[in-house]
Amino acid sequence: MTNTAREPGAFSAHERMISFRYLRARRKEGFISVIAWFSFLGIMIGVATLIIVMAVMNGFRTELLGKILGFSGHATVYASTGEPVHHFDTITQRFRATPGITQAIPFVEGQVMVSSNVASAGALIKGMREDDLKKLPSINNEDLRGTFDGFDKSQGLVIGYRIGMQHRLSIGDRLTIISPEGPDTIFGNAPRIRDYPIVGMFKIGMSEYDKSVIYMPLAEAQEYFDTGEGVNAIEIMVEDADNVETFMDRLKRPENAHLLFRTWKQANSTLFDALKVEKNVMFLILTMIILVASLNIISGLIMLVKDKSHDIAILRTMGASRGGIQRIFFMTGAAIGVLGTIAGVVIGVLICLNAESIRQFLSWVLGVVLFDPKIYYLSQLPTKLDVTETASVAIMSLTLSFLATLYPSWRAARLDPVEALRYE
Repeated sequence: MTNTAREPGAFSAHERMISFRYLRARRKEGFISVIAWFSFLGIMIGVATLIIVMAVMNGFRTELLGKILGFSGHATVYASTGEPVHHFDTITQRFRATPGITQAIPFVEGQVMVSSNVASAGALIKGMREDDLKKLPSINNEDLRGTFDGFDKSQGLVIGYRIGMQHRLSIGDRLTIISPEGPDTIFGNAPRIRDYPIVGMFKIGMSEYDKSVIYMPLAEAQEYFDTGEGVNAIEIMVEDADNVETFMDRLKRPENAHLLFRTWKQANSTLFDALKVEKNVMFLILTMIILVASLNIISGLIMLVKDKSHDIAILRTMGASRGGIQRIFFMTGAAIGVLGTIAGVVIGVLICLNAESIRQFLSWVLGVVLFDPKIYYLSQLPTKLDVTETASVAIMSLTLSFLATLYPSWRAARLDPVEALRYE
């Protein structure tokens, strides 16, 4: 009866022991160890950076979208003639009765100059009713100073907190509003100049709005901008902002034929298209870091195969199959990719969860303002981790790492043991 030796199964304990031993280079293999470490660090840094950048880009888009939509609505309705929208109460009631429409807010809007004893600057006046202002969470929040109670009869203004800082105003002080489109005279249009008390200060969190937007009672704005009984436009809020076109189609009925509809996507298309392009470009650029690190795995494994040719020959003469040799070097290279990816994911997630604290610390250490609100329109650094994107980055890194091990491990398996031992 003949005894036949059984080859250990694929990825057996014996193969794993040999592959992980090759990861611990000896003194004479120090250069190979350096390459392995650079590969590990490259993959770790690439994965972490990619996760952080994607999270920050997602955060910027989400924050900008939330602030913009909280300020100006999901869609805006104008009169097709360019004149004020009349009978707006009837129109808004009709809009609110439409399925999927959550709010319809009429408003009067106009550009003015604001002046105080300290400074003069341009601003945007929005005339709205008290009840409608209270429905805007971006305005009526915990940062609001003062109150909207009695706003319709106050004949006062609610200003952004940056306007208050610029003009050194507080609640109860007066602000001068100047409009160039005043009453006609024999000398032309005379500017309309009026003083209003400050009854409140809001903070949206976007510096561009906080420093240039002022709210005025609707009736007062109608009289100031001479719109009569009409309004400039109607803001609409829908259940799903990303599908706003679907809800607008429901409003395009014959009775609304005299109205024009403009969605937030149309109004802000340039900004959000730029963010999308920037995100895709950053993804491609940072993927190159992972690709370069994967190429380092190839060079390190090729050098390791050449250095271990004598060991490979002995293993082959002892009965190891070509598949077994290939699996040994596959696991050696894959271990670098797996460990680098895991470390990169952990570091990336930790930094994303503490991004604002890290930004403040670095700003304090360096003495400079990182992500200046005047440039980026946001008062803090936003991050939003997307589980699908994070998983995609990890899978991409693992895939590149595994692919990088195929050629060196195939080359090791093809090594002729006789030729390897002949020249030892």
